[in-house]
Amino acid sequence: MAVKIKFMGGVRTVTGSSHLVISDLAQILLDVGLFQGKRDLAYQKNSHFSFNPRELDAVILSHAHIDHCGNMPSLVKKGLRCKIYCTHATRDLTKLMLEDSGKIQEEDIRYVNKINKRLGLPLRKPLYTKLEASKAAKRRFVNISSGQRVGVAKNVFVTLHDAGHILGSSIVELEVKEGDKSTRIGYAVDLGRKNLPMLNDPDMPKNLDYLILESTYGGRDHAPIEEAKNKLRDAIKRTIERKGKIIIPAFTLERTQEVLYFLSQLVKENQLPALPIYVDSPLATEITEVFKYHNNYMNAQTRAEMDNGNSPFEFLNLRFVRDQKESKALNVDKRPMVIIAGSGMCESGRVLHHLRNNIEDSRNTILVVGYMAKDTLGRRIVEREKFVRIFGVEQELNAEVVIVNAFSAHADKDELLELVGECLPLKRIFLVHGEEEQCQALWAALSQKGLDAYIPMPDEEVTLA
Repeated sequence: MAVKIKFMGGVRTVTGSSHLVISDLAQILLDVGLFQGKRDLAYQKNSHFSFNPRELDAVILSHAHIDHCGNMPSLVKKGLRCKIYCTHATRDLTKLMLEDSGKIQEEDIRYVNKINKRLGLPLRKPLYTKLEASKAAKRRFVNISSGQRVGVAKNVFVTLHDAGHILGSSIVELEVKEGDKSTRIGYAVDLGRKNLPMLNDPDMPKNLDYLILESTYGGRDHAPIEEAKNKLRDAIKRTIERKGKIIIPAFTLERTQEVLYFLSQLVKENQLPALPIYVDSPLATEITEVFKYHNNYMNAQTRAEMDNGNSPFEFLNLRFVRDQKESKALNVDKRPMVIIAGSGMCESGRVLHHLRNNIEDSRNTILVVGYMAKDTLGRRIVEREKFVRIFGVEQELNAEVVIVNAFSAHADKDELLELVGECLPLKRIFLVHGEEEQCQALWAALSQKGLDAYIPMPDEEVTLA
């Protein structure tokens, strides 16, 4: 039997990454991401698997973003028995992310059922609860160090390489042996950029036969990462001169820590005047503690700084806010300040309260440091709509809106092409984790270089030669 790959999630879209590698002796699942979209469709997709979880021999997690690990509790509920392999940092971050996901789902369903009960509609259940997520995070995880070759099933070996995307993220190298033949598959989803703050550059495996590659920005080029620091500085100084506040909606995992890295540099270089900086998110606070503990996953420069007492997460006037009462007090504090709060797309979390209290004041700034999906409050702010609804109340958008695109932790088109070049020759490249337009753009660029690239369909099963 030839080796097969079944492309199940994160195919022609950027959500719910999950792919099944099948040999005559084993079934290996690469990621088990949560599909995010309209409620009914998301529930249907996340609660049904096109394979039997009991028959899996191993699960490999590339990293702790929820669209790559977030459906683990559903897999466990359906009877998962095998071990889960990832880096130690990914394991610790996954626990926090899953529990937060379960909490959000419970809160969402509680709100939906309140409406359904009033309308006489059937009550719903969450995909999984915080307790179920916590139980899933206590499954049999096996920590793998970067570069370590580990047997995960009969005739199947895994080596993890640094993906340079978020703390602990990995490019998965899968070696499947069948008799005298050996098939080597690389899984680079998501793939980071070179020269990102804190992280090592991506370490592409060599001598692969096949590569499963992300295409999130397959047709775009990013601004240099150095631009992020300068734009951050200029926006804050401009707002301070107006005696306003800077509100930064940020994803709790990686983006918050990146912003802190640049802020710490600006403060230590005296490029910013002294002002209070608040991270208003219990989850981001816990994640930052994981960053401190796992600094061995960071680049040499950041490790040296932390060893010498110059941690980017400990500097003058930085405060992490856990208590809700303290969070609310920030809205009546009239001093200029920076508030970093979740969620990244302004759809939930404490950032909504800060926006409600500050969006109509022209002295203030909303600093956008991440992607804002269509139909989110964040996208409406990015598009500078004159009026936006927060907690059901229409408010006028008078605050300055500053967009910093240079923060992206995904490789762009040119970086993807360069990284692919490092692991040639390849028999075939499978493009996933990208909207249709971006997939097609990367396919065209790879084809122009004479490489065999292919965009699978959802649930398509491909036999490897």
